[in-house]
Amino acid sequence: MEDNPADVRLVGEAFEETHAGHHLNVAPDGEDALDFLFRRGAHINAPRVNLVLLDLNLPIMNGDGVLRAIRAHPDTTLLPVVILSSSSARKDVRLAYELRANGYIQKPRDLDGIHKAIDSLKTFWLDLAELPAPTRG
Repeated sequence: MEDNPADVRLVGEAFEETHAGHHLNVAPDGEDALDFLFRRGAHINAPRVNLVLLDLNLPIMNGDGVLRAIRAHPDTTLLPVVILSSSSARKDVRLAYELRANGYIQKPRDLDGIHKAIDSLKTFWLDLAELPAPTRG
């Protein structure tokens, strides 16, 4: 869930290059992200998600609000959520973990750094980690 078009493009390119077979879905704001995750409205047929990459600075509803909603809902409470933010502020990192984010990565500032970060993230979360099954099909 990311609102910056340049970041979406860079992360999307890194995602596609490092792991074929996994698809990146992008929500432009927090409300749309929750509609996608909870399969509401225009996203009624959205695929189930195994991992959320969440920016803190989203329009309409910020990342903190999205994370609170994810953790409050029984269908998504165990869904892995990794914050991918330009902020390195200790208060943002602390709040993310207090809200039960599974990780916090400061967005690298260059293309090579983004590729390395996304590759490492995907290797761990999509290849190595055992993820919980969705509670509803």
